[in-house]
Amino acid sequence: MECLRISVFLAIVLSIVPEQASAGTPVQRLSADAMHECALGRQAHTRAERIHHFALGQAFGEEAVEQDESSPDAHFALFCNLGEQLRIDGESLTSFFGFRRMMKELNRTLELAPDHLDALSAKGTVLVRIPGIMGGDKEKGERLLRHVIAREPAAVNARLSLAKSYCDGGRHDEAVDMATKALDLAQALRRLDFIPEAREVLSQLRARASKGN
Repeated sequence: MECLRISVFLAIVLSIVPEQASAGTPVQRLSADAMHECALGRQAHTRAERIHHFALGQAFGEEAVEQDESSPDAHFALFCNLGEQLRIDGESLTSFFGFRRMMKELNRTLELAPDHLDALSAKGTVLVRIPGIMGGDKEKGERLLRHVIAREPAAVNARLSLAKSYCDGGRHDEAVDMATKALDLAQALRRLDFIPEAREVLSQLRARASKGN
């Protein structure tokens, strides 16, 4: 039995970089503004607010890509907002076309910057969550997530994604340990966009662990 409801988009973005400052070139500023809107959307309490922030973030991201198609950060910022829009009404695949467009931006990010840790974390999360028929690969996804954590110990989302995957595989104690560390990091780093989710995931994993043991 799966420990958590399978979804394609459960927190697949904003894994490492907190809030980026609007500085540098116009493309860098646009990319940073897009990521900022993505973060604000994740923290918003109403559907209307989320839609507003993600739509604005998408516009910033699209403009950044238009100005510099070779910018991996521009593509990732666009990916961030596209992905979050797809899960506004819940953790489900609401649009196959939207999913393909989102993945196009993620894959383009990695084409331009193979070591882009945020994109690697997002890719790993997608691989462990989607079915094999859609290109999922649990083993490869977990390997990517562990790589991200090794490179960036403060990667909150990679830990949450790996914890859920471990739980799905029956590795309950490891899942709880991983999620506990993720919550500790989110609180220490004041990641307001991740703290509520980390708490919820940890609570669910603990409940499953107690049943599994």
